[in-house]
Amino acid sequence: MSRLGAVVIGRNEGERFRRCLDSLRGRATPIVYVDSGSTDGSIEYARKNGVDVLELDASIPFTAARARNGGFDKIKALAPGVERVMFVDGDCEVDPEWLPTAERFLDENEDYAVVCGRRRERYPSTSVYNYLCDVEWNTPVGDAKACGGDAMMRAKAFTAVGGFNPGLIAGEEPELCVRLRGAGWKIRRIDHEMTLHDADVTRFSQWWTRTRRSGHAYAEGAAMHGALPERHWVNQSRKAVMWGLALPVLAIAASPFTGGLSLALLLLYPLNVARIATRLRAEGEPRPWTVAAFLMLAKFPESLGWLRFQTGRLTGSRSKLIEYKAP
Repeated sequence: MSRLGAVVIGRNEGERFRRCLDSLRGRATPIVYVDSGSTDGSIEYARKNGVDVLELDASIPFTAARARNGGFDKIKALAPGVERVMFVDGDCEVDPEWLPTAERFLDENEDYAVVCGRRRERYPSTSVYNYLCDVEWNTPVGDAKACGGDAMMRAKAFTAVGGFNPGLIAGEEPELCVRLRGAGWKIRRIDHEMTLHDADVTRFSQWWTRTRRSGHAYAEGAAMHGALPERHWVNQSRKAVMWGLALPVLAIAASPFTGGLSLALLLLYPLNVARIATRLRAEGEPRPWTVAAFLMLAKFPESLGWLRFQTGRLTGSRSKLIEYKAP
């Protein structure tokens, strides 16, 4: 009986998807590809190569969480004895040694529900936005609060907490990990290559949209799990609101009453960039000023994502998927 299955999700990932499937074939059984309306031949390629395909009903809003849940359910139907599932985004290629390494870790550590490794950006030098993605992926090694979209999960733990929340348009992996940790499980990032990710973020507008989605995830995560002791994404939400909304509004709105002196508050932005860059340089970051500047700039789209969630919360309307790649 197969112990390891794999779920790949995607839409119109083209050659990226082909590399993803090729990196999994022969290493996990079964492999389920969950498609969210591709028109680029991805479904045909998967079936031609013996991969089971689940086509999501387009009448229900697409989310990555919904796709992963559907893939997991199909794997359990095909192979009820599966003990671990590797979740992979369709724009990622899995390292040849990752699957046995991750399985070995779960074999030796029964109290861990999730193991992940180093996700790298395939083309970090193509654009500053790709480089920022690579920096983002480089999370600390050791016990972690959360994982990303690529991770191996223990099937019984995933089932016990009900899987991903299908209504989330972003941030579904950290939210799942909150519930897993609440149930007594642990998450680990080990020092091993896991996947190559092809973000293909080459335009400022893509980066802005992707970062706005993060702000939405921060707001929704804080609304769901912001209470003690978790305080999930509360700090990230507060920083987005303070730097992206409160400070500029206060500086500009108070200007007529202070003779323009309140505009001096805007000097806090370059000062904070300098503070962040100094810390990053000490940590060995090769491009500290670039990363620091974008971390500061990110507060503006993050605040817009936060505002979008709060507006929808007040009006009772759920946000639609925020996509930074062309469908």
